[in-house]
Amino acid sequence: MASSTAGQVIKCKAAVAWGAGEPLKIEEVEVAPPQAMEVRIKVHYTALCHTDLYFWEAKGQTPLFPRILGHEAAGVVESVGEGVTDLKEGDSVLPVFTGECGECRHCKSEESNMCDLLRINTDRGVMINDGKSRFSINGKPIYHFLGTSTFSEYTVVHVGCVAKINPEAPLNKVCILSCGVSTGMGATLNVAKPKKDSTVAIFGLGGVGLAAAEGARIAGASRIIGIDLNSDRFEKGYCREN
Repeated sequence: MASSTAGQVIKCKAAVAWGAGEPLKIEEVEVAPPQAMEVRIKVHYTALCHTDLYFWEAKGQTPLFPRILGHEAAGVVESVGEGVTDLKEGDSVLPVFTGECGECRHCKSEESNMCDLLRINTDRGVMINDGKSRFSINGKPIYHFLGTSTFSEYTVVHVGCVAKINPEAPLNKVCILSCGVSTGMGATLNVAKPKKDSTVAIFGLGGVGLAAAEGARIAGASRIIGIDLNSDRFEKGYCREN
C-alpha cells in the first residue's frame, strides 16, 4: 500500500545553513515528492562529519547557501519516483554521496567507483533529473548538499545514491556506514591493500581511523599501530588479545 504522503509535499523540520559560518537554524521546510529515479527518505538518524563543518565554513570552496548539509545517515523509504524498481516504501536505507548508475565504465570497473553520473559533486545543489531543488521555504529554493542533505527529517535522493540494508540493522548505529566507516575501511581494503601478516600504521584514531584499523584487521595484518595526538582516543583504539 502506498504511503499516505506519497506524491504530496511534506512539511518538516530541517537545520538550514543560511550563510558561511552562520549558526544553523531549525526551519520548517517543504520537501517535494521524488521525481523519476528518485527516492524520498524519512531520516531517522544522522551523524556529523567534519566534511559538513568544512563546507559550512565555506573556506577554500565556492559558497552555496542557503543549504541543508548532512550526508551520514540512515532512514526508511517514504516513497519512490517513476522508474524506481529496486526500492519500495518501508525499506531501510543509507543515503550515499558517491552513487552508482550501474552502467558507466567506472561502475563496471573493479578499480573505481567514480561514477560518471553520480560521482561526488560538492558544487551541485540541485537534483540531476531537472536541475531543481526538492527543498523550499515559502517558495524559495534551499540547496542540496552532496545529493543527500540529511540534516532534514525528510530528504530526496537519486536512487543510485541509496543503499538498501538489512531491516534488522539498528539505524542509530549503521548511520555512520554511509561515510566514516566506508571511507576508512575502503581506504585500507581498496586503496592501501595491505598483505596478510603485514604491519599497518593508522594516523588518527577518529571514526575514519578506527574503520581503517578494522579494514587492516580484516585484511589479515599481524600488527596495527595507532597514532594520534589525542591520548583519550587510545582506549577506544586499543585492541586486547584474547
